[in-house]
Amino acid sequence: MGAPHAEYGERVPKRKNTFSSWPRRLAQRAVHAAWAWVQRTGSVTAEHPGRFRFGALGPHTRLAFPLGTVFGEPWIHIGSHCIVGEQVTLTAGLMPDLDLGPDPILRIGDGVVLGRGSHVIADTTVTIGSDCYFGPYVYVTSTNHSYDDPHEPIGKQWPRMEPVEIGPGCWIGTGAVILPGARIGRNVVVAAGAVVRGVVPDHAVVAGAPARVVRRWTPAEGWQPPLRTPAPVPLPDDITPEQLRALAELDEETAARLAELDAEA
Repeated sequence: MGAPHAEYGERVPKRKNTFSSWPRRLAQRAVHAAWAWVQRTGSVTAEHPGRFRFGALGPHTRLAFPLGTVFGEPWIHIGSHCIVGEQVTLTAGLMPDLDLGPDPILRIGDGVVLGRGSHVIADTTVTIGSDCYFGPYVYVTSTNHSYDDPHEPIGKQWPRMEPVEIGPGCWIGTGAVILPGARIGRNVVVAAGAVVRGVVPDHAVVAGAPARVVRRWTPAEGWQPPLRTPAPVPLPDDITPEQLRALAELDEETAARLAELDAEA
């Protein structure tokens, strides 16, 4: 009778050669370093626009590499200190190589962040105010399919176009869709996955498909319904990095005791 492992078809584990992983590690590091170089070199800035000729591209703005589809750049104006994530699509006009006239079609203000994979489709005027932050995969379009003719395929019917305006200071959550004709006010929160059309007032929170106002702030009443959590306390201007690191190392008991002492004082 043979050995038990031979009888039952068991495999004898092979000795692992520790040194065989070194070439793979080196290759992996080389690939990651090369890709990081490609990302740095391929990013678009005002100083290094590459093949892109935007109507305006402000200082300290960076479009990450790889970009999504980009065309109609002469009619796209992007402000300063903006961050445009990877695979973001920016288009002006229905298709490339059109003459869209003297005025910009897509205007993006200063300090705007467009999350990875977002699309901004400006077949007619789209305006995004300063200091707006988009999560990943947000879709903004000024064009929608029409289906008036029941006998013609919808994709072959002439689309409807309406301007879109997003006010300054808004937060647009992941996967939100902003439809033609939307007018979003100042400092609005659009929840993840919301589908927005029509007018949204200033200082509102909208959610759902179609989106509706679920919370709003007014000078007379504040937030209604009231916020469930207290507002974050901003860090003092004079705090140093060393103090922040020291705070991060405190355990919960010590932090609670310090809070009690501060309250007693």
